[in-house]
Amino acid sequence: MSAAECARFEKKLAYFSAPSLLGIKCANLISIGKNEFNLPEHIRNFNTKAAKKGLRLHVLCACKSRALILLYNASALEQQLKCDEVCRILEAYGYKNAARTEEKLKKLAERIQENPGFPHEIGVFLGYPPEDVIGFIQNRGENYQLCGYWKVYSNAEKAARTFQTYDKCRNFLCNKLNQGYDIYQALRIS
Repeated sequence: MSAAECARFEKKLAYFSAPSLLGIKCANLISIGKNEFNLPEHIRNFNTKAAKKGLRLHVLCACKSRALILLYNASALEQQLKCDEVCRILEAYGYKNAARTEEKLKKLAERIQENPGFPHEIGVFLGYPPEDVIGFIQNRGENYQLCGYWKVYSNAEKAARTFQTYDKCRNFLCNKLNQGYDIYQALRIS
């Protein structure tokens, strides 16, 4: 793995996952071309180094050309998935017997692979407000109040502020990498 490839991988993580990397969002989803990087090696390296911060990369599915990867903060995701509203959504989609976070991620991966569309309950894994996930499902992605990092159906003003915060996270982390820091230095993971 070359230094240039590591830098490109880290920049991709920073761009698509800055809010989760910086601890203000429980998870982000990233689609990465399999020919772009040596994914198994990068994932193993990241998971080893970032474990101190509770961060983890988890491959949800992979086809011939791409991998869908969840970057998550283990404790934040666990807390998110324990919320009563979130539990009700997940139970409606067959997660009833999945008690632990790892079991829920396994069920999500199964749902992604077996679903001809996409399992919309993934929004709760990404920290979207449950009312927006329900709104998206009920409205089939239409009739939203605001569209940004997700389609908003309930509190557009609050969501707009959240979108701005996510943008600031992205700018901050990408700027750090552009200044020559690696992602572990920028996140203060030594």
